[in-house]
Amino acid sequence: ALPISTRVQIPFPPPFYIFIFQYLTKLLRMTKEYLEGPNRPWGRYEVLQDLPTHKVKAIWVDPGKRLSLQRHKFRSEHWYVVYGTAEVQIDNDIHTVEAGDTVTVQANQLHRIGNSGKVPMLFIEVQTGTYFGEDDIERVEDDYGRHD
Repeated sequence: ALPISTRVQIPFPPPFYIFIFQYLTKLLRMTKEYLEGPNRPWGRYEVLQDLPTHKVKAIWVDPGKRLSLQRHKFRSEHWYVVYGTAEVQIDNDIHTVEAGDTVTVQANQLHRIGNSGKVPMLFIEVQTGTYFGEDDIERVEDDYGRHD
């Protein structure tokens, strides 16, 4: 005779259950801002990778908008323009860059990027250095009234 119900037990060690619980808890705590990137007055960004050695962001800038004139103590930034036209200021030099162009900003160098085109501009920012927090921004000039 066949049994009416068969119970199959899969012997997972307790750490597996703890891992799954911690993973699901972390997923539930993720905010819309973390998943979609925070909006800013100039556009939005999304963190693609955040490791102790570097941070990578995709940054969209709306037409006619620009980021703060700023500097960072602990990081350099490397920008790759994916599409659109950007006006870049490094110290007192201003240049126009197009899709495919790259820009390197050293730590402590004044810099700004803005969208001088008529469509959204996207660039990839790779940060290298020793600290990548959003509080490592010294704003010198800001179109939106933000101050440190």
